[in-house]
Amino acid sequence: MKSIDVDPGTLPAVDVERPGIVLSKRAQSMQASPLRKLAALAEARKRQGIKVYHLNIGQPDLPTHPLVFETIRNLKLETIAYAPSNGMPLAVQAWKKYFSHVGISFEESEIIVTAGGSEAIIFAMSAICDAEDEIIVFEPFYTNYNGFATLSNVRLRPIPLSIENGFHLPPRASIEEQIKERTKGILICNPSNPTGTIFTRSELETLVSIVREHDLYLLADEVYREFAYEAPFTSIMDFPVIHDRAILLDSTSKRFNVCGARVGVLASHNKEIVQAAFRFAMARLSVATIEQLALVPLLNDPQAVVPSLVEEFRRRRDVVYEGLAAIPGVTFYKPEGAFYIVIGLPIRDADHFSRWLVEEFAVEKETVLLAPAQGFYASAGKGTNEVRLAFMLNCSDLERSLKIIAAGLEQYKEKFQ
Repeated sequence: MKSIDVDPGTLPAVDVERPGIVLSKRAQSMQASPLRKLAALAEARKRQGIKVYHLNIGQPDLPTHPLVFETIRNLKLETIAYAPSNGMPLAVQAWKKYFSHVGISFEESEIIVTAGGSEAIIFAMSAICDAEDEIIVFEPFYTNYNGFATLSNVRLRPIPLSIENGFHLPPRASIEEQIKERTKGILICNPSNPTGTIFTRSELETLVSIVREHDLYLLADEVYREFAYEAPFTSIMDFPVIHDRAILLDSTSKRFNVCGARVGVLASHNKEIVQAAFRFAMARLSVATIEQLALVPLLNDPQAVVPSLVEEFRRRRDVVYEGLAAIPGVTFYKPEGAFYIVIGLPIRDADHFSRWLVEEFAVEKETVLLAPAQGFYASAGKGTNEVRLAFMLNCSDLERSLKIIAAGLEQYKEKFQ
């Protein structure tokens, strides 16, 4: 079934002035996804006969491994029943085995299967924070952290990173000065979406020391764990001294190319955190039964799928890095992991440029859809001249996309600057 992106601007207007039907502050403050907000324009352009190269969203274009579909076809189920709230026993066992493959040891009682990594993050935020408590994040960050925080009634306290050093962490003092009375934890994405940065072991040691000294939790979104190219990846679970305050958040979506299956996990050695997540899981009943079972073979044997996928994205990363060197005025670095890069453009307003590119510009009836990076920041005025590229396309399409961007920048500067 084809997914449908709804442009929030096309939804019927709601009269929030009428007494008695005012939306909640939570609803009013929830942002639309910056990853999808230009999607309606792209679809309209396609109807005009223009080919649109999608660099805006992290949906791998490669086929899902046939084993997933074979497993579904071979299921012997008479009823699609509720799964246990913490996950199907086979799925929990498979997650435990997967973690053992990557050098992480969990007991089955320390694992909660979630509806994607998204639910794992919401559970973690809700477990450690009361209303209006704060979690430190490093920006640019995965834009949906904003939405998860809004749903959990949590405030994000952003610490800006710099494109100049490839978005690595600032000095310890810059982090500690942002720790306030209501700060409950630090959330990292490593390897990073949207920057492709892999934090070094030394950087993680700094965070470990900070959370110990200030009695904070360390939440780690390690969805892109295997997508580590030259730089080595270190998990927060490699630091036993914080096992009582480390919360691991993960998903099958990217490493197995099953984004629509929505199977993730929250895992921790802190039994109180796990029990809190279990109670949240009871409230939403269960994660989809068939999808959990379908992914058991891949979790049990990740080497059957992951290495070839990683190598393909390494090639794509290299094409993007080399292609950016041919675009005058662009600020960029070499992503160490994941499959994203944030680049600085030689213009003032990347949001306007991205909209113009997909709505008006074309080269030989082809254009590109980008994700303006401003939506990956919480601080006002940050990322206004940056975009995130997701290298989801094959190498030749990526090369073509970068040439279109270069041509678009040249014309845009003549037209608007």
